[in-house]
Amino acid sequence: MPLKRDLDFLTSGSRGWAENYSDEGELFIRITNLTRGSIGLDLTDIQRVAVPDGAEGSRTKVRSGDVLFSITAYLGSVAVVPDALESAYVSQHVALARFHQLRLTSKWVGFVALSVVGQAWFGMKSYGGTKIQLSLDDVRDLPTPVAPVDEQRAIAAFLDRETAKIDELVAEQRRLMELLKEKRQAVISHAVMKGLNPDAPMKPSGIEWLGEVPAHWEFNRIANVFREVGEPGTAELPILSVSIHHGVSDKEIAEDELERKVTRSDDRSKYKQVSPGDLVYNMMRAWQGGFGTVTVMGMVSPAYVVARPLKMVKTAYIEHLLRTPQAIEQMRRHSRGVTDFRLRLYWDEFKNIRVALPPIEETTAICAKISELEERFSAMSAESAESIRLLQERRTALISAAVTGQIDVRALSPTKAMEATT
Repeated sequence: MPLKRDLDFLTSGSRGWAENYSDEGELFIRITNLTRGSIGLDLTDIQRVAVPDGAEGSRTKVRSGDVLFSITAYLGSVAVVPDALESAYVSQHVALARFHQLRLTSKWVGFVALSVVGQAWFGMKSYGGTKIQLSLDDVRDLPTPVAPVDEQRAIAAFLDRETAKIDELVAEQRRLMELLKEKRQAVISHAVMKGLNPDAPMKPSGIEWLGEVPAHWEFNRIANVFREVGEPGTAELPILSVSIHHGVSDKEIAEDELERKVTRSDDRSKYKQVSPGDLVYNMMRAWQGGFGTVTVMGMVSPAYVVARPLKMVKTAYIEHLLRTPQAIEQMRRHSRGVTDFRLRLYWDEFKNIRVALPPIEETTAICAKISELEERFSAMSAESAESIRLLQERRTALISAAVTGQIDVRALSPTKAMEATT
């Protein structure tokens, strides 16, 4: 039956409350607080709001047992309001459903929304282009399997237990991915700052952020290794992007794939031409590791600095060095600006930073070793990501099977119930 047959009422939050954000106000539940794939409510990143006077505020105040639906972006996200939640209100992008609880229990509705039944319904009913959304009528009409109320409670309790176990396995895989990321950075940092030979004699670098380096390495200012260039681009060259995660792209990135807040000018004559081996950095994101090595002919934003090698040097090695946490802190110190997001690293500051350089043969070996390590870490991270995907699929399958009657959880042990979904 549709949800509306057991609804007490359904509403969405008021508009314009963003103007009333206040550290001293009430909890303000947004779509980001509705966790995807779970009926839990995430209050770790909660906004507060000064509630307007009158009925407009009171009608959107949540109670224990209310079911909250995202009606724009993150469609299919749902949460059941827990007991003992302090005074809280919903935003305009969250639908608040309150039930008579005569035929439908709150957790049952939440799990139905997460099942293939709910996900298919919301996907079919969503509308809009770049900003997809649902109407309140779409929520009211959600087709809902109806089991006896006592059985709904039993199934919900079963799913609470079993999805919690799956969630813990997912959390373990995510922790593993974070550890792999940290390990990768530590290994790379050691390679570019200490070399590959653990028995190499060391010497003080005299550069605070570098510490001791192999005794045969030489020191140089960036200005003695690179020169700034600003050659104009040409229409046929691809516009390359610099990412703090992936360096310089090797092809033009589609507009809808660009990082947030990145825009392009229609006038390509404003862009700077780059050649393989150039070092490029984003002046506004150098303090976050926004460096990259160019591998193909192209052009980059006029807001980027392009540095071309003056002598035989492995630019990829310099990129790895400048992405270390120690070097990034130096980029911050040499950048100008009032706040972090206004910091800019100009060439006149960057060129005076001193680095330690191994012989070219050694830098080539270090870069080759880093490439080998990155492939290995990427493969392990991909395995964890695939494990997460499979666990999430299993979670959805278990929920769907339970709420549509494909398995009778009353007669199955947890292990057999899980096996029934495979």
